[in-house]
Amino acid sequence: MTKVGIPRALLYYQYYPMWRTFFEELGVETVLSTPTTKAMVNSGCSRMVAETCLPVKVFCGHALSLVDKCDYMFIPAIRSMGKRAYNCSKFLGLPDMMKAVIPECPLILDMDIDVTNGKRTLYQNIYSLGRHFTWNPAKVKKAAEKAWECHLAYYQQMFSQGLTPTQAIDEIFSEKGVGVDQETANSSLTLTVAVVGHPYLIYDDYINHRLIHRLQTMGARVLTPEMVDEEVLDVAMTKLVGNPRWTYEVDVIGAGGYYLEVKVDGVIGVIAFGCGPDSVMMDMVYRKAKRLKAIPFMCLTLDEHTADAGLVTRLEAFLDMVKRRRREQTCV
Repeated sequence: MTKVGIPRALLYYQYYPMWRTFFEELGVETVLSTPTTKAMVNSGCSRMVAETCLPVKVFCGHALSLVDKCDYMFIPAIRSMGKRAYNCSKFLGLPDMMKAVIPECPLILDMDIDVTNGKRTLYQNIYSLGRHFTWNPAKVKKAAEKAWECHLAYYQQMFSQGLTPTQAIDEIFSEKGVGVDQETANSSLTLTVAVVGHPYLIYDDYINHRLIHRLQTMGARVLTPEMVDEEVLDVAMTKLVGNPRWTYEVDVIGAGGYYLEVKVDGVIGVIAFGCGPDSVMMDMVYRKAKRLKAIPFMCLTLDEHTADAGLVTRLEAFLDMVKRRRREQTCV
C-alpha cells in the first residue's frame, strides 16, 4: 500500500484528522512521525540556518525522521485562510525549504492552499493532489467531503468537551476512545489559567517542556484557544485589532483578548523566539492586560535553549502571584 508521511509538527494539530481522512478514503496509508524528541530537534537544527524559528527546525526534524518510512511526504503550502489575511512566510515556503535542506526526502506533495483565489482554484488543487492516487474525480470529491466533515467534527469535539487536540485526535482515531471526563479531571484544581498561542507551541510537550501538565500538577485548570467557539474568538480579535492581518492571528490575539475579559485567574502567552508576527501579536495582548489591570499576564518565549529549571521557576512565581491576588480579593 502507498504510504504518505505527515510530520507531527506545525499545522498537524489543526488539520491532521482532515488530512488523514482524505488519504485513507483514497486507499492510502498515512505514516505519522513520533512525538518530538531531542534527536529530532538536533537533526532539524543541523539542517536549518540559525535564524530559523524553533517550530520550523522541529518540523524539519520530523520530516527527516520520515524519510525512509514513506513513499510521499505531505507538506502543503498554506498561503491564506481568510480575506486579506496572509500566513507567515515559513508556511508559504515550507515545501521548498524542505526540498532544499532534505535532498533525500521522498516526493513532496506540496498542495497550494489559498482561499482568496476562490473555490474553483481550491477544488482544482484538491483534485491535483488526489490524482497521485486515483484518476476518479468522484472518488477524490467524496474523500474531500469526508475529510471536511471530520475536520468540523474535530473542532466541535474540542469545543464541546473541552479537549486538547491531542485528546481529540486520540478519541477520533481510537476504536474505544480515550473517554476523557474533563469535569472529573478538573474537580481538584483550584485555579483557572488560560494558555494562548499557536497549537504547535502549546501542545508539543518537548518544545514547551510539558507546560500544560506542569500547570495541572501545580493545581491549575488549563484553558486553551480550541476550547472557545471560533466566532467568539473572532469577535474578541476584532475588538482588539480590527481586521486580522495574519491567518492564525485568532490563536493569539483572539484567545488572549477573550480570556482577559472572562473570569480566569491568569493568562499565559506562549511564543517562539525569532517569530516576528508572534512578537507583535503577543505585545497587543500584553498591552490590553496592562490596560485592564484585572488579570495577571505572563509571556513565555521558547527556543531550543529553553531549560526546564527556568520555566518551572517562572510558572511557580506566576501561580504564587495569582494565588496571592485571589486571597486579597477574597479578603476584600
